[in-house]
Amino acid sequence: MIGWTLLAVPVGIFAGSASAFFLWALDGVTRVRWEHPWLLGLLPAGGLLIWLLYHRFGKSVEGGNNLIIDQIHNPGGGVPLRMAPLILVATLLTHLFGGSAGREGTAVQMGGSLAGAFGRLLRLGPDTVRMLLMAGVAAGFGSVFGTPLTGALFAMEVLIIGRMQYHALLPALAASVTGDYVCSAWGIHHPNYTLSVAAGAEAHGALELVLLSKIILAAIGFGLASLLFAELTHGLQDAWKRFVPRSYLRPILGGAVVIALVFVVGTRDYLGIGVRSPEPHATTLLSAFAPGGATPWSWWWKLLFTAVTLSCGFKCGEVTPLFFIGATLGNALAVLLGAPVGLFAGLGFIGVFAAATNTPVACTVMGVELFGGHYTTYFAVACFVAYFVSGHSGIYQSQRLGVPKRTRLDLPPEISLREAREWQGRLDGLRLARFQDFWSRSRLIRRLTASPRSAGRTNMKDKHHIHTNVIGKVRIYLKPGDRAPATGFWGRLSAKPVYRELIHAAKRDGLRTAVAYLTHYGFTAKAAIESPIPEVPNSHLTLCVEIIDEKVALEAFCRRHGALLQGATVIYKPVEHWDVRAREGALEVPAAGALAPGQETLAPV
Repeated sequence: MIGWTLLAVPVGIFAGSASAFFLWALDGVTRVRWEHPWLLGLLPAGGLLIWLLYHRFGKSVEGGNNLIIDQIHNPGGGVPLRMAPLILVATLLTHLFGGSAGREGTAVQMGGSLAGAFGRLLRLGPDTVRMLLMAGVAAGFGSVFGTPLTGALFAMEVLIIGRMQYHALLPALAASVTGDYVCSAWGIHHPNYTLSVAAGAEAHGALELVLLSKIILAAIGFGLASLLFAELTHGLQDAWKRFVPRSYLRPILGGAVVIALVFVVGTRDYLGIGVRSPEPHATTLLSAFAPGGATPWSWWWKLLFTAVTLSCGFKCGEVTPLFFIGATLGNALAVLLGAPVGLFAGLGFIGVFAAATNTPVACTVMGVELFGGHYTTYFAVACFVAYFVSGHSGIYQSQRLGVPKRTRLDLPPEISLREAREWQGRLDGLRLARFQDFWSRSRLIRRLTASPRSAGRTNMKDKHHIHTNVIGKVRIYLKPGDRAPATGFWGRLSAKPVYRELIHAAKRDGLRTAVAYLTHYGFTAKAAIESPIPEVPNSHLTLCVEIIDEKVALEAFCRRHGALLQGATVIYKPVEHWDVRAREGALEVPAAGALAPGQETLAPV
């Protein structure tokens, strides 16, 4: 533990310095956007530029925070160093052109990326790298918000819902405190949030039951707002993928939607990070703490702007927009319930964030660090009630479900939120399929019993035929953690996994097909394909790279890239390739009679 803590200090220095530069640059690009409002018109072009950057250099880091969480759970391929500069540039571009986004994701990804590179440089083991990644998350979060204790608790709580990783307490705390100190030493100042304390209020004063009941009602609203944000963002992501198959068009169209929303709302208050504004009467995160500082629907418009920005492909964070959503919602609920506006804005600030990230303990402590300790009990009530109301949703789909929020929920142990979402979708699909099957059988029974003449001729058309030829298949067995040969300091630091290098090499050489899969990824009996996560970065599992093409092309590929194949098990097999082609005309196949329920007639391919 002492060794891990000592290693966490340099991680805090790196992450704190990176956060300081990021916050300085973010303030600069935000001021440029304020001075040049026409930059908003370039938001679609900025989205395309971000897509080009990640398409060319960042395919391995598109997972962002979820990639870091996956690597902490199962250290393997590692977090590439390129994640830090890519997310930095992408976030600055997003804010320069007016995307509604935050900063936490950038700081966390930079901290995790630098921590991973530090671990590779020292050739540390998987357990130590896992600890360093947690320290990087803590340092990034603590330094970007000026909340070192919250950063440490966040890194331990965000991984598994309902379970804290206490073994990382000292390294995470050391990294977070160091990162916050270094960031401040660079001259970076964080916003000050103040809550007016009622006259005579004490840190351990008696609870006001009427006020507590209002806080519980407001916390239910905070949890529902968090649920709406998470589901809307994920739903829009699915919709973009479904209706806009060309990925480069998504940020272009998404940027156009944001511009259209500006004209619909008639204000630019919901662009950018939203903490401050050059307009004196604008709705901002800071103004939400004062009466009249937000409209009743400010929270909804910020939620919509941010969901559109994040879902279409812009790279940035979600937390500061969640602060904005929570504070403005708290402002509106305080007016509705006749409660203190500043207090409810602060409760919404931490409550929506607690529900969206499933970190109620860290957010309770954040309330104390940002607003003082007079209302600690109220902070805890707001965070925990919102946490339970939000259900099994969240902005980080790689979070594992350690302790379900509903005891009767029958889910596999340690399932991720991504898998829980798919699991629920399969259950809903199964229920729908059963209902449709029942309904179709009912209609068939009614038709057969009502009219004996329903038996007749069935026309089946064979529209395709098959041409076969023999090609080759090479299977290469290796480990996910195997890295490509590299020389020099920077080469070893940025070396890619071998399986990724093989896939990209096959793509460059123009081969027909190249895929990589783990030994426990697949399906049986025509069921859905199952996997714990899309890529399980467990360095002890066997991974297979399968390349299909003509034998001559495969032999040339293996000779050309022999350096990547040394020590790996390589197997060649001849396989029969089927080329299914459309046939001219159609063949009518008469049916012998009516089909009885449950019978099927099979036609050749």
